Amino acid sequence: MAKITIHAGDFPKGIALMYSGQITLPYVPGDGFFSQAFGTRKTTALADLEEIDVASHESIKRAGGTIGWGAAGALILGPVGLLAGLLLGGKKTEVTFVAKFKGDKKMLGSTDSKTYKTMMASVFK
Repeated sequence: MAKITIHAGDFPKGIALMYSGQITLPYVPGDGFFSQAFGTRKTTALADLEEIDVASHESIKRAGGTIGWGAAGALILGPVGLLAGLLLGGKKTEVTFVAKFKGDKKMLGSTDSKTYKTMMASVFK
């Protein structure tokens, strides 16, 4: 399951989840866009994406991952491993994108690069 943060657009700000070819989004009741309802969230098929474009991408270093990799490197390779673990550990790439769905719904969101690639691949099917 992948997390998508919605920043703006035709959907309320919040968290969307992507899994098994579906995107579960927060929604405004009565918008007529979705086929299935789950409480205050609705699900649409990943195939409903018409366009997706990168707005920006950045590398983010997480402190917890960095410390963990540094400790693992120190245990295995001593001081050199500690330095390598601190430099390499805990990095991830976050992609901010603009997505357009069938029915002219749009959103500005961000997610990790792997999830973005999955979404991008669905547009080319």
